[in-house]
Amino acid sequence: MSVFSAITFVVALVLSAILYPLLIRALRRWKSGQVIQAELPASHQKKAGTPTGGGILFVALGIVAGVLATIAGHAGALPAVAGLIAGGLIGFADDRSKLQVGARGIPARLKFPIQILLAVAVTWLATVQGASHQLFLPVTPWVVFPLAVVAMVGTANAVNLTDGMDGLAGGLSAIALAAMVLLLSGAPAGEKAVAMTLCGALVGFLIFNRYPARVFMGDTGSLAIGFALAAMAVQQGVIVLLPLVGLVFVLETLSVIIQVAYFKASGGRRVFKMTPIHYTFHHQGWSENRIALSFWGVGLVSALAAAGVARLAS
Repeated sequence: MSVFSAITFVVALVLSAILYPLLIRALRRWKSGQVIQAELPASHQKKAGTPTGGGILFVALGIVAGVLATIAGHAGALPAVAGLIAGGLIGFADDRSKLQVGARGIPARLKFPIQILLAVAVTWLATVQGASHQLFLPVTPWVVFPLAVVAMVGTANAVNLTDGMDGLAGGLSAIALAAMVLLLSGAPAGEKAVAMTLCGALVGFLIFNRYPARVFMGDTGSLAIGFALAAMAVQQGVIVLLPLVGLVFVLETLSVIIQVAYFKASGGRRVFKMTPIHYTFHHQGWSENRIALSFWGVGLVSALAAAGVARLAS
């Protein structure tokens, strides 16, 4: 880690730790309490009313860092900033909708097309500013561009699905972002500034999001992180490594897909007790801290594996 990256991380961590108590109080005043699904266990029902939408702070810090880096002449920040803005706007609208109309939020038939449209714009920006080719993929844009859009929407929703347990998504996001810019060699200085700011801010967020959480990131944070992480992968030319960098996000999403498909095909039977799969471990008696730490460990190993693949490919 360079001195610049270390300083960026520390400054973001300190700002986040100072500002989150103020934001939590503001979110309480705005009555932005989390709505808990009825099928979740009693240990989760007591979290009802915990302020959500806390992701707005680390998203804002990431955007500011990207703008400042661009003004200072550090290239590569704009795709990640665009991803934060795009995902953050969708997530904020969804968080507000859930608070206003119950736990349903924006209907998927509306949210998904909006995600695709915004992903097209962010992907175009990342492609224009990024690598001329993608690792292990043909040069033709007719293959790369649609795959990048799918990867961006998929990553955003995968992070969103993982955000269901105290500290889980925040820690995994920090690991994935750090791996993307520190372990892979193609990150420009502007992108590093955004990623390390997000990492520092996420660690500050975890001070208040660890069990028992005092604030949740909400869709505002999870969708923004997913968009930004995918934008960085597109810009660096490593779309194919994105599932390995964020392996736990992929496994969480696959557990939902498998559960739904088997439920429909078998007429109501289930593969897992509950999905995303972290809830299955919880039903089996694992504490939230144990789940978070175990999943972080898997995330770290998979991120190191992605770095190893990148080095072998180069």
